[in-house]
Amino acid sequence: MKREKFSFYFNNWLYGNDGYYANYKNIGKEGDFYTSVSTSAFFGGTIGKKIVDTIKNKELPKDTTILEIGAHHGYLLADIIQFIYTLEPTLLETLNFAIVERFENLQTQQKKYLQDSFGDAIRLKHYNDISEVKLPNAFIVANEIFDAFACELVFTKEKELQIAYVKNHKITFEPCNDEIIKKHCEKYKIKKGEIAVGYEEFAKTLYENIDNFVFLTFDYGDRVPRNDFSTRIYSKHEVFPIFEKGLDLEKYYKKADITYDVFFVHLIDCFKALGVEKVLFKTQVEALIEFGITELLEILQKNVDDTTYLREAQKVKTLIEPTGMGDRFKMLLVKK
Repeated sequence: MKREKFSFYFNNWLYGNDGYYANYKNIGKEGDFYTSVSTSAFFGGTIGKKIVDTIKNKELPKDTTILEIGAHHGYLLADIIQFIYTLEPTLLETLNFAIVERFENLQTQQKKYLQDSFGDAIRLKHYNDISEVKLPNAFIVANEIFDAFACELVFTKEKELQIAYVKNHKITFEPCNDEIIKKHCEKYKIKKGEIAVGYEEFAKTLYENIDNFVFLTFDYGDRVPRNDFSTRIYSKHEVFPIFEKGLDLEKYYKKADITYDVFFVHLIDCFKALGVEKVLFKTQVEALIEFGITELLEILQKNVDDTTYLREAQKVKTLIEPTGMGDRFKMLLVKK
């Protein structure tokens, strides 16, 4: 392996030939990690309710495209569609659905799952990249994608900024000569941690390619930078910090998930610089309650037996527990 910046190593780990995301992976009990989607269908259901309310409030028209970026198996989009049908069935006659997915084999999985679930009741289109998306109106959903953008690792040694390189799966630090990275660290007072690569381009592409949109994303992280390394590996529900003593990166390279905490102010600033109309940042528990997850549970309680209700309510509790997913995960909503 040649010497390369950590961002290239990270990107190849997840998206290169035989990269971790290049092949279908289970999520949940049988996989390497859990997500909100794998925890409860009411996560997608609450997003579905938010979409219905957005259209009812005339913020987006009835023929809007519901676009998911990085749909994995298609479970989240399916949950969204199912709850839209439950709440406002006639909307399925006018809405369009689309997925941005770079891997052909995952597109095949998604098409099959959604076809098996809904047949011809929905119109579905695939894009290979967000640069291909040109739409007048869209409600865009992205669950846990920003923690999978490539990043650089930096830390300050004797007042000099150092940046990470990788060779033969070994990380070393050298003086940073990248002026963009230096300015970023100065702006946000970052002395140690991750610098995400690609947020600016992502936000700019959405802004320029879609006339009117609501963009909704959930991810783990915080408003402020940690000023510490959060990069870690998930393998069969075990967590390994990237600098854990004795950790063999080669053992997990492309075979396990690698991720880091999202620094949300960086992402927010990328959209604000473009002049978006509205930016809303909340914890997952605040967002899901505001979007109506408790109202959906009340509807469920009226229509199922107590055992079914209690089982689903327990799953929702996991989503919104302040000591767990509820505070750990954050929501960002951007409107143009």
